[in-house]
Amino acid sequence: MSLTPAPRSPRPGLAAPHAGPATIPPVVELNVGGEFYTTTVSTLRKLPGSKLAEMFSSSAKACMDSEGRFFIDRPGTYFGSVLDFLRSGQLPTQHIPEVYSEAQFYEIKPLVKLLEDTPKIFGEQVARKQFLLRVPGYSENLELMVRLARAEAMAARSSSVLVCAVRNEEDTVHCVDTLRTLEANKKSVVKFGPWKAAPDIKDLLDCVKMDIEAQGYQVSYDRHSYRGKAANYFYTFLFTWW
Repeated sequence: MSLTPAPRSPRPGLAAPHAGPATIPPVVELNVGGEFYTTTVSTLRKLPGSKLAEMFSSSAKACMDSEGRFFIDRPGTYFGSVLDFLRSGQLPTQHIPEVYSEAQFYEIKPLVKLLEDTPKIFGEQVARKQFLLRVPGYSENLELMVRLARAEAMAARSSSVLVCAVRNEEDTVHCVDTLRTLEANKKSVVKFGPWKAAPDIKDLLDCVKMDIEAQGYQVSYDRHSYRGKAANYFYTFLFTWW
């Protein structure tokens, strides 16, 4: 996104892009997704090469709101934390994942790096996500689970999805007969694993629950009612719709 002062739109309430270069005043007012901020151009340009600095380069174009403020079409709630870092190096203590996302968008690389060292982002980016990258087809399986649950949701309060989770090849052997029976009975089952990482089956199931809930679904899981060796590897995920 490029930002240089532009003439007001001839129609009130509409943003208008500037057609050529203009001088940006040293103090500017911003409208970031409906949140208003006042700062200096030097603060916005503090990190040359960042997307934010580029937005306020002298050759950039801009969108202005109906009150003449620079308009940035991004969520504005956490932009203040980005400004605080540029002003004084202050790191946020709350809403760290959200600020991290905005720092990535504006390419504030020093802030991104510092936030990646916090326990919350480190745990998510280095520990959990690196584990999930070692689970073959993880994202595709999540999408399949949601599709299966939605397909069974018609006129129902809840729907269930059967999951098989195997950590290693030995676990897979214990599930072969059960999987064949399910296939013969045309029963859908989503299979995760095996994987080469330390986390166990419960860790994997917790990740599945966490990532499905992050999409806005209400979901829980419990061990499926199989007997014998297969009982340790089959789980029912329950999607509750209302």
